[in-house]
Amino acid sequence: MMPARTTSVTRHTAETQIDLSLNLDGSGRTELNTGVPFFEHMLDQITRHGLIDLTLTAQGDLHIDDHHTVEDCGIVFGQALAKALGDKRGITRYGHAYVPLDEALSRVVIDLSGRPGLVFSCDFTRATIGRFETQLVEEFFRGMVNHAGMTLHIDNIRGENAHHQAETIFKAFGRALRMAISADERQVNQIPSTKGAL
Repeated sequence: MMPARTTSVTRHTAETQIDLSLNLDGSGRTELNTGVPFFEHMLDQITRHGLIDLTLTAQGDLHIDDHHTVEDCGIVFGQALAKALGDKRGITRYGHAYVPLDEALSRVVIDLSGRPGLVFSCDFTRATIGRFETQLVEEFFRGMVNHAGMTLHIDNIRGENAHHQAETIFKAFGRALRMAISADERQVNQIPSTKGAL
């Protein structure tokens, strides 16, 4: 049995005030209040498919735009992941998933390496989904990997509908994260690295 992997992170700045609680061994429950509805829909995809529980409240300068709120939620989510995983003893470490949605298909590959790195490849077919700017998808993941210490490759292989493109990315990330954080029964209490540390 792994120890409880739950944590809370608070980050308050002049631009955003964010409070987040995370349970990596949950059932996919969310309580979200960010003021950015489409973003909440995408976060819900991560939790449902990753089987993690997430409570997130964010108050940001939405009168300007959604950028600071989405990016800073990524930062706090990354901080919470790193904190909840601890030294990563006993985890699988790597995760990957392909997820289709109608005409769209995305692939996500994760290494909980301790080294931040993002390769993001998606040519969104629209600049916005409702009022949500599609470029904020990359900003969320960049903020997250920089603070989680994660190597993350995201490729939207095909897609014509921007909503479908985004949704396949977030669903695939949830599935890949679920794999990467899962217990490796063959490496109980071992750090999955030849270095002895991640």
